[in-house]
Amino acid sequence: MGGISGRKSKPWYAEGLHFDCLQCGQCCGGAPGCVYVSEEDLRIIADYLNMPVEDFTAQCLRKIRRGFSLIERAGGDCIMLQDKKCRIYPVRPTQCRTWPFWPSNLAGPRAWQRAARRCPGIGSGPLHTFEEIETCRKALKIRG
Repeated sequence: MGGISGRKSKPWYAEGLHFDCLQCGQCCGGAPGCVYVSEEDLRIIADYLNMPVEDFTAQCLRKIRRGFSLIERAGGDCIMLQDKKCRIYPVRPTQCRTWPFWPSNLAGPRAWQRAARRCPGIGSGPLHTFEEIETCRKALKIRG
């Protein structure tokens, strides 16, 4: 939205947002969905689990239109969720690493507050700068 000067106004999160992943598993289950896994993610995760890529693909992924998604258990929990913790947390896919800085959550303060009702880490912890947030947001746009 350009003003008289032609500059765009800053996003509502221009001053940064507080977030700290508490590894609570809240974002790893519930309603069915997709956790996209890139080719790079696939190799890194398989290596982390000490599995051949082919075995990891066959046991943990499902084919979707634009690539692969982690399998979900009945009820929607991610196959990597074990005792309410992500068993691949250090190497989790880009989609997981960039939570909660997804375009849908950054659409406005209300969207951010809705996400905060599901995620106890939103609003706590370190301040993530505008640049860090934009890096996450853009990482999701180039996926697929």
